[in-house]
Amino acid sequence: MLTESLDLSFKPGVPQAARTLTPAQVEHYNREGFVQPFDIFDAQEIADLRAYVNGLMTAMGEQGAYGINCYQARLSGLWDIATDSRILDCVQDVIGPDIICWASAILSKKPHDPKQVPWHQDASFWSLSPARTVTVWLAIDDADEENSAMRFLPRSHDQGKIEETEMDGADSVFHKGIVPTPEMGDPFTNVLKAGQISMHADMLVHGSLANQSDRRRCGLTLRYCPPDVRIVDPQWAGGVEAILCRGTDQNGTWEHHPRPDNNDITKTTSPHVVGNN
Repeated sequence: MLTESLDLSFKPGVPQAARTLTPAQVEHYNREGFVQPFDIFDAQEIADLRAYVNGLMTAMGEQGAYGINCYQARLSGLWDIATDSRILDCVQDVIGPDIICWASAILSKKPHDPKQVPWHQDASFWSLSPARTVTVWLAIDDADEENSAMRFLPRSHDQGKIEETEMDGADSVFHKGIVPTPEMGDPFTNVLKAGQISMHADMLVHGSLANQSDRRRCGLTLRYCPPDVRIVDPQWAGGVEAILCRGTDQNGTWEHHPRPDNNDITKTTSPHVVGNN
């Protein structure tokens, strides 16, 4: 049960404080609700990460065929990605120097996967307040329009919660979604090369179409927020395993987890399931 109403307002980053991004890139994030692309992992690094992700999915079998959720504090390999300084340098420039990673998800769409993710706003599903999470999407595979890259509705992140409606058909991942109006403008396709990241605000409307191509589309999402964000549902709190990635947590409301010794997904389980894209 929620203990308070959710603050779903948007807090902009400070362009003048940017160290890795340019002020113009922070301004773009503030205005559009996302910014991309950023080169993080080189060809050999992303090949190694792809092999690691493929190994996790193979070990999970059908259970890991689409999504592997929230193992960032239970697998050393994912912990290392979540705390990579090159990613954190980008995140810091939009949410500040104190950074928590509270969720992750490996999201894979097979070739000719009929499932589509309807337009939605992540933070409206979460028991977090205020809405200050930035999602990093790390492309494990090249992602483009052909193989169902994520799509954004620019400038929808500062409009508050947008009304949802029931979705028709068995091929929708969510049973509810947002029906865009002409006033929302045209979608932006989040084209990324493997090893690149994008960042988007937690109230930005986004989704993805069915993958009608012969290519897989796999990505790793990492959810970061500053420590002044609170979990406002005690039951929800039991499924969140946070990592203090950078800076300090002066509020002390999060339980932080050290780097795990384990890197075998068959020797642990996921504490929580959060989101699809």
